[in-house]
Amino acid sequence: MSELIQLGSVKGHLARPQGSGPWPAVIVIQEWWGLDGQTRSIADRFAKEGYLAFAPDLYHGELAKLGDGDTAAKLVQKYGPTAGKDLASIFDALKAHPDCNGKIGSVGFCFGGRMSLALSTQRPVDAVCTFYGGGMQTVFDQLRTSLKAPVLGFFGDADVSIPAGTIAEFENLLGEIGVEHEVITYPNSGHAFFRDSDPGVYVPEAANDAWKRAKVFFKKHLN
Repeated sequence: MSELIQLGSVKGHLARPQGSGPWPAVIVIQEWWGLDGQTRSIADRFAKEGYLAFAPDLYHGELAKLGDGDTAAKLVQKYGPTAGKDLASIFDALKAHPDCNGKIGSVGFCFGGRMSLALSTQRPVDAVCTFYGGGMQTVFDQLRTSLKAPVLGFFGDADVSIPAGTIAEFENLLGEIGVEHEVITYPNSGHAFFRDSDPGVYVPEAANDAWKRAKVFFKKHLN
């Protein structure tokens, strides 16, 4: 079951598992296009796995069409500075939600991949997953001083949006911090390889493997 509700400072797509809670929760954070059908479908997939899944609308009703990078960039510039505050308020609201058992994980894609990491520096997230986090190097200093949660990261070796050396730097940083982590880089995969609604970028082998690993990761740390 899913519904559009207000949670914290943001409206979003809440997907509930069948049966009665409470359940562990997962915050599913949008790509830079905004809260589109792809993001909502991922929240629904997590709900089917037994998680109270919330996909927030960090653009507060605005949305870029797939492929319209100019509009997406403008929306990131407009709402990116307040996204961290919004996500913190969502975390607090989920923590107090009667259907949440108190365990909360985060997963994000592209812009959301960076914000998933950023949230872990503001709130005690129990498990953090990032898919090809765009601009994630901008939060490395915060991670170095604040990250406590286990991390799972997914990337493609043909992702030209992530500067060379960033993935290795990220993995080394996680090792220095001493948190449990796994960083996977898939061959012959570019940015947004998990986006099954876009055959131009979707890589089924990588996406299916990442989904299996993500399910194991969240089950280990949230259940």
